[in-house]
Amino acid sequence: QVQLVESGGGSVQAGGSLRLSCAASGLSFSSSTMGWFRQAPGKEREFVAYITWSTEMPRYADSVKGRFTISRDNGKNTMYLQMNSLKPEDTAVYYCTGGARWPTVAAQGYDYWGQGTQVTVSS
Repeated sequence: QVQLVESGGGSVQAGGSLRLSCAASGLSFSSSTMGWFRQAPGKEREFVAYITWSTEMPRYADSVKGRFTISRDNGKNTMYLQMNSLKPEDTAVYYCTGGARWPTVAAQGYDYWGQGTQVTVSS
C-alpha cells in the first residue's frame, strides 16, 4: 500500500519561508517522478514542481520559479519543497504526489497523492 505523508505546512507572513516534506512508503521511490501540486479555495489544483528520479532534474511553475526549490533524498524516501519569499497568493493546500511514469505537469499523470498540508501566507 502506497502512502505519501506531507508535513511542514503552517502560517507565515509574506516574505517568510517554509519547508514541506513528503515521506513515501510502499512506492518505488527511487524510480518515480515525484511532484508537488497546490489548490487554493475555489481554484483548480495546479502544478508547482516535480523532480525526476534518475537525473533529479527539477521543473517549476513560472509562479514559483526562483523562490521554491524541490529536492529528494532517495535513501530516506523523502521529498522536500523549500519555499522562500512566500506571497499571499501562495496560500493553498499543498499536495505531494508520485508514481508518474514520466515527468509531467499534469495531475492525471500521477498515481498517488498525499492528504495535503495547509500553507497560509498573510500580508
